[in-house]
Amino acid sequence: MLFATLACVLAWSGPAFAALDPGTLIKLSTSVLKVEVIRVQGGYSLGSGVVVGADQVATNCHVTRDARQIAVLQGGVRLPAQSQRVDAYHDLCLLHVRGIESARAVQFAQAAVGQAVTAVGHTTGQFHTSAGVVVALHRLDGAHVIQSTNYFNSGASGGGLFDAESRLVGILSFRLRGATGHYFAMPADWLARQLEDPQGEQAIGPLASDALAFWQQPLQAQPFFLRAAALENEGNWRALQPLAAEWARHDADDPEPRQLLERLALRRDLPAESPAPSAPRRLQP
Repeated sequence: MLFATLACVLAWSGPAFAALDPGTLIKLSTSVLKVEVIRVQGGYSLGSGVVVGADQVATNCHVTRDARQIAVLQGGVRLPAQSQRVDAYHDLCLLHVRGIESARAVQFAQAAVGQAVTAVGHTTGQFHTSAGVVVALHRLDGAHVIQSTNYFNSGASGGGLFDAESRLVGILSFRLRGATGHYFAMPADWLARQLEDPQGEQAIGPLASDALAFWQQPLQAQPFFLRAAALENEGNWRALQPLAAEWARHDADDPEPRQLLERLALRRDLPAESPAPSAPRRLQP
């Protein structure tokens, strides 16, 4: 069944699919697992997770935030999660699942702009891959949030973004409403730090209502790069100029706001009115 699914994925992706070969994808399918969540309010939701060690599966906290029970599907076997290590702000939850084999664990790497990457996850319960390229790296909390062109949708949250050597560079997390090339992944660097830090372990259960990821915060509390992306996506150049200037003052050693200001200085089509910006859309698990 897996071979048939992969063949369909390759046919659907067409000539743009070039990041990973079918054999590598088959191997990765044993490391990127389906996550099932029974919700406290009733019903269930689906997400994805990546094996990062013995008994350890990384996923998004927005996948597990309403959980009463969590299970991971490994080779047709449903394994319950016993606990999770929570980093809600960075949208990374590390599930402790007895029976997850260390041989399935992936290696980590850092992303680079222009690099070919492959998104791997489970969409509507089916194994799904998407080839793309890293278009930007946004500095935040000692690492870089990855922006790429890889399409992913509901259910792929918590899946993996892999380089050409099948190393994990990020965990798929969210996308910007109405934009192309605005798919974001949490950097593997954050996950590596989480694996080294035993804090945040808690029983499976719903997270606190205020335990939100940075991209789920009110717009004015989000990082500058997300606020700028929302304005740029709308073509709201007049509002983008003062935001970029504020960003440059706030993060004086970050080159990204200076590069944005340089691009804006070349524009001659600033609108007379500035529409209100929108916030990034939350992915459904």
